[in-house]
Amino acid sequence: MPLPTVILPGYLESAIAYHQLQQSLQQMGFPTLTVPLRRRDWIVTLGGRPVTPIVRLLDRTVKQVLQQSNASQINLIGHSAGGWISRIYLGDKPYLGRGELQASLWQAHSLVATLMTLGTPHMSQERWTRWNLDFVNNNYPGAFYQNVRYVCVAGKTIFGEKRRGSWLAYSSYQLTCGKGNTWGDGITPIEAAHLEGAENIVIEGVKHSPRSPGVWYGSPEALKVWVKYLV
Repeated sequence: MPLPTVILPGYLESAIAYHQLQQSLQQMGFPTLTVPLRRRDWIVTLGGRPVTPIVRLLDRTVKQVLQQSNASQINLIGHSAGGWISRIYLGDKPYLGRGELQASLWQAHSLVATLMTLGTPHMSQERWTRWNLDFVNNNYPGAFYQNVRYVCVAGKTIFGEKRRGSWLAYSSYQLTCGKGNTWGDGITPIEAAHLEGAENIVIEGVKHSPRSPGVWYGSPEALKVWVKYLV
């Protein structure tokens, strides 16, 4: 029987944007729940502040799913920033965000069979996100936990260029990996979306956000490519 699955939304996104993906997974036999985030829940993390409130909500949702399903493990899907925030959740090192007086620790890697990241920027040159991402990559580089299956999905859709229609992608790629002339999903470049040691996948034609027009990572066309990696 498929494991229960939890979806962690991307930065500044709410759970409602993932309703269709959640339904699709449920129809495929995966009992699925999205972390019940509202867009305003992200406000406290702006400006590089700690993501502790988001991880607490993730932990609460995971514990709820495990109790309801009587399972010992889940699949965890993190979209965009939700992917690297999930890596904090897996970890054994105390997480002390800037300005926090008490460290938090979740040690959840034993609860997660597969970590699926969709369009996640696992690196950044942007000063507001560097502290958190440096914490992740310095403490848990690559596919860090051998008991967890890491699957990292990237989109090859827009080549970043300094011209109309590609300028946003160029700027976002440059801010993420240091160069704009590369392929990605319009927000996250391929090289930032992959991790060393993970099962790294590229899907052509997918855009970054569930609010993007056309196909995104959770659309049926893309879902059929990566769902087979879930336990």
